[in-house]
Amino acid sequence: MSSINALPLLSAGTWNIDPVHSTVGFSVRHLMVSKVRGEFTTFTGAIEVAEDGTPSVRAEIDVTSINTGNDQRDAHIRSADFFDAEKYPTATYVSTAVEADGDDFVVHGDFTLKGVTRPVDLKLEFNGVNPGMGHGPVAGFEATTVLNRKDFGIDIEMPLETGGTVVGDKITLTLEVEAGLASA
Repeated sequence: MSSINALPLLSAGTWNIDPVHSTVGFSVRHLMVSKVRGEFTTFTGAIEVAEDGTPSVRAEIDVTSINTGNDQRDAHIRSADFFDAEKYPTATYVSTAVEADGDDFVVHGDFTLKGVTRPVDLKLEFNGVNPGMGHGPVAGFEATTVLNRKDFGIDIEMPLETGGTVVGDKITLTLEVEAGLASA
């Protein structure tokens, strides 16, 4: 599938993700009855828009920056049971194509976590462009996807006596992104 001029309001150039005004969050089922939510506090990325309007995305997430609001849980998630963050401190996403999907978009790409790369599609809502506050234009996006942790080698099983597991297999990622056009 080839990239298309999917985001015509973005001018050509590099749109850097602003980590101060962006969030990389997730949720996962816990004990089969509730969800644990968290975020990664350190990440970088950019949207490159070619002269013909074709967008591409590259992002990196520091998995050691996980924050679920519980230090003990965060340390366990960083361990070899889950992310093995000492060996694999960074997750990456590199787009391969962008296509329109009604009023929204789908970003196709390759996601690498814990040394495993798999194709991942992000459902993308483009929130438009604002002239900014004296530092150049900014664009807003919301992207979501659901991953299976086992696809990335995170296959720890913590079964419950009553059936099911402590941690669900499906992880919902939600990205709230504000990106600013880099000056020439």
